[in-house]
Amino acid sequence: MDPRRQARLRRDNVQMVAKLALVAVLMFGFGYALVPLYRHICEALGINVLSLSERQTAGFGRSGVDVANTQVDRSRTVTVEFDANARGPWDFKPAQAALQVHPGELVTVMYDFRNRQPRTMTAQAIPSYAPKQATAYFNKVECFCFNEYTLAPGESRQWPVTFVIDPKLPRDVTTITLSYTFFEVAGGKNSAAAQATEPRS
Repeated sequence: MDPRRQARLRRDNVQMVAKLALVAVLMFGFGYALVPLYRHICEALGINVLSLSERQTAGFGRSGVDVANTQVDRSRTVTVEFDANARGPWDFKPAQAALQVHPGELVTVMYDFRNRQPRTMTAQAIPSYAPKQATAYFNKVECFCFNEYTLAPGESRQWPVTFVIDPKLPRDVTTITLSYTFFEVAGGKNSAAAQATEPRS
C-alpha cells in the first residue's frame, strides 16, 4: 500500500478515535448534569422530585417531614385523624391518633398489626377518607394498603403510611380522617375491597 495512503488512514483513524472519545466525554457529562438539571426544572415547577429512599436519608425532621421543602404552606395546619378498623382477629391500630400537619409536608405515621389467630393469615387494608372532598388532595407516597400481607400465628408487624396533603386543599377543610379497614383476604383483593366501609364519625 502507498505509504502516503497509509499515513492518511492512520491520521483518519486517530481523528475518528479522538471524535469518539469526545462524544463519550460529552455524553457522560450530559448524563451527569441531567440530575441537577431535572431537579432545578421540577423545583421551578413546584414538583417534588425526591424519591422515598432519598427522603429517608436527606435529613427529614419530625415524623418524616421535609423541613427544607419550600412548597410547605406554613400559614395553615390540617388535623389528620387516623382510624383503624379490623375485620377479624387482628390487633390493628395507628401509633398516634391524630397529627397536625402543614399542607405540602411529607409525613410518615406507623401502624401496628398483630395476628391473634392460631393460624397464618393474609390480609389487606382498604383506605377511605372523610370528608370525601379531601380524597383528591391526600397523596400517599408509601402505604401498607398497596399490598397484601401474610402474618404467622401471633406475629406482630409495623408498617408505614407516608403522605402529603396537597396545598390546594380547600381552606374550609381543616380536619381529614384517614380510615383503614383491615380484612383477611380469602378470595383476592377484590373481595376485600368490596367490604370497605366509611370512616367512623
